[in-house]
Amino acid sequence: MTRSSACVIGLDCGTGGARALVSDLSGRVLGQATAEYATHFPRPGWAEQSPEDWWTAAVAAIRGAVAAAGVSPTDVVAISADGTSSTLVALDDGLRPIGPAILWMDNRASAQARRMTATEDPALRRCRAGVSSEWMLPRILWLAERRPAEFERTRWFVEMADYLTLRLSGRLTLGHNQATNRWFFDGRAGGWPKAFFAKIGLAGIDERFPAEVLPLGSPVGPLGREAQEATGLSATTRVVCGGTDAYVAMPGLDVCRPGKTALITGSSHLILCQTDTPREIAGLFGPHRDCVVPGLFVYEGGQVSSLSIVKWWHDHFAAASRSGDVYGEMMRAAAEVRIGADGLVALDFWQGNRNPYTDYDLQGAIWGLTLRHTPAHMLRALVESIAFGTRNILAALTGAGVPVTDMTVCGGAARSRFLLQMHADTTGIPIVVPTVTEATAFGSAIVAAVGAGVYAGLAEAADAMVSIAETIDPDPTTREAYEEGFDTYRATHAALAPLMHRMAERRVARH
Repeated sequence: MTRSSACVIGLDCGTGGARALVSDLSGRVLGQATAEYATHFPRPGWAEQSPEDWWTAAVAAIRGAVAAAGVSPTDVVAISADGTSSTLVALDDGLRPIGPAILWMDNRASAQARRMTATEDPALRRCRAGVSSEWMLPRILWLAERRPAEFERTRWFVEMADYLTLRLSGRLTLGHNQATNRWFFDGRAGGWPKAFFAKIGLAGIDERFPAEVLPLGSPVGPLGREAQEATGLSATTRVVCGGTDAYVAMPGLDVCRPGKTALITGSSHLILCQTDTPREIAGLFGPHRDCVVPGLFVYEGGQVSSLSIVKWWHDHFAAASRSGDVYGEMMRAAAEVRIGADGLVALDFWQGNRNPYTDYDLQGAIWGLTLRHTPAHMLRALVESIAFGTRNILAALTGAGVPVTDMTVCGGAARSRFLLQMHADTTGIPIVVPTVTEATAFGSAIVAAVGAGVYAGLAEAADAMVSIAETIDPDPTTREAYEEGFDTYRATHAALAPLMHRMAERRVARH
């Protein structure tokens, strides 16, 4: 192997499947492959996946990407894996999952999250929006209260990225990235908030967390024997600590310096920005110190349901396509409907709201239907609700004095000019499109390059490996119409929230 032939692999395990991306050390993508896995919804608001399905898909994706790239296994100097945020994996003494993983979008722990919020403990200073039911501690507490036998069988609690790192390396570690943004860990303030854990009924729970908490981009060790056999890679390949998928996308978008903002789109949307001047912002999460780049802080705002709503529409209502491009034809039909969908209004809270309301008892809605409306009108209203949800998060950021001058986008929305233009128009800021829009897997490849020692840090690696394709500016002629729609969106939430809470109470009572 020479420097010119050396390459890295980014492994991104998202909601729908695994993607492996092979990149050379300058950021040129050599090959990619994907493999899907299923999500199960055993009850309303619940979502589960099989960790073994993740590994099977990961192996298939790695093998496929290496084959597509045409590289030798010995050319792969490092691999890093990211995973969906707060997807809880409970492991027994033998490091085997004791059951299905609780997926990030699952909201079964809403009651536990509300009780944690009510403590007003100092540990909650980075989540003034309230504790999210998506986070690990509410889920662990739910397990302790509702399934005590499974809780007692659990020796270790980890996230999806940690489990993938374990399968790749054979070592049990915990990523500093996910521990900081979801587990209340603060490496500069004593680590775990043990008094808070005791207050919520989880005294000593940190003893069930891996002792090694590694920063993003840290070497973990060589590829393990089992992983070598499964993936076909070499023992010389180094496994590098990854993290939460959206946060790992930040290097993939070159959002590693103060003042830069990322818009990560997919099943959910996430807005992440870096700053060197921290402050607490109501309705958002953070500032998370050292979460991605040492010395910087990250603010986070997210939508639980975004393009998953579009997928739901596709799966249940999309018409057959003569061209075979069902999504394209759906979006073209919606784009032909004028702004405001002729009076249709929707809310994007299909699995609750993460930010800025942090209310997982909210549900999706659509109102204003008449016999004049068509499926294209309904899809237009749903897509507008997604863009308004993004605007609502930005309003919390800018309202607190955090400037957002543009957003660099990745994920599913980057494949639709209609969606990109709508996000630019509704938010009023330019959308920057990078050359590589699969920024999560690409970000993991950049993280791998840092762990391999090719670059000194994430900012240097991102500067060298990321390039920009175009910038989409807002259309000023749409501003008034979208402003009116945004006002109606927020008024709809205020009007329907009490009814949604009542419905959620009935649902809990039935189960």
